[in-house]
Amino acid sequence: MLDVCLLGTGGMMPLPYRKLTALMTRYNGSSLLIDCGEGTQIAIKERGWSFKPIDIICFTHFHADHISGLPGLLLTLGNGERTEPLTMIGPKGLEKVVNSLRIIAPELPFEIKFIELTEKEETISMNGYRIEAFRVNHNVTCYGYSIAIDRAGKFDVEKARANGIEMKYWSLLQKGQTVELPDRTLTSDMVLGAQRKGIRLTYCTDTRPTEAIVRHAAGSDLFICEGMYGEKDKEKKAKEYKHMTFYEAARLAKEADVKEMWLTHYSPSLIRAEEFMDDVRKIFPRAKAGKDGMSCELDFEEE
Repeated sequence: MLDVCLLGTGGMMPLPYRKLTALMTRYNGSSLLIDCGEGTQIAIKERGWSFKPIDIICFTHFHADHISGLPGLLLTLGNGERTEPLTMIGPKGLEKVVNSLRIIAPELPFEIKFIELTEKEETISMNGYRIEAFRVNHNVTCYGYSIAIDRAGKFDVEKARANGIEMKYWSLLQKGQTVELPDRTLTSDMVLGAQRKGIRLTYCTDTRPTEAIVRHAAGSDLFICEGMYGEKDKEKKAKEYKHMTFYEAARLAKEADVKEMWLTHYSPSLIRAEEFMDDVRKIFPRAKAGKDGMSCELDFEEE
């Protein structure tokens, strides 16, 4: 099961009723954060979740509304006596940007590991997450992310016996381990059936519609997508500043055939997102206007 919380839904500047953009997920004792706008720490506290299990922070890009909450979060993690390494993933230049922000948080009791993205598409696997980063179309280098939890096939007794595998190795192979024997190597595919459907979450902000978004969001259990503007006369402005309207996001969700879409990253001028949702749902019926603190649990499909 993957816990998901949309911590903040605002773009550009925080408002009294809307924190800046951030998303947090929890899986198997490890937490992942995408972006860290101003107010992220407060949002995590309001949700009742802990800072300590945050092992991975992904950044879409380096505009202030997506990273301005980081120095304070690092100080909090340090004051909480964290010693485990923290991995950060983001566009090229990530280490330089973070170290510049760390002027006010220079001493930390844990190591920061940096993974800088340089290709159009990259995949990183860690802590049970398969993180797919894909470049989108903003006025600076910007990435979207799909977070996948893969699910192995069921243990197949007949397949194990047909491959002549002794029972004492079954448990290890079922857990995905490899067993080296003097005469051969045993792998999990020798005892498992076809891979089952896992969990997929796709998140993107600050972009024009792109083919890569549709491809990576395809079949996602949840698609969280920027909807900067709900007003229909703002399409020209969206194109000029390389953002998206509610309706463009809905068309992406429809094309990708996702199970559900949440809109996020609203313009400060947009007060009541729900006012525009009837028209959005005419394009994609399973759309929701994201709100700060909006949460869900994504689970594996029952068989």
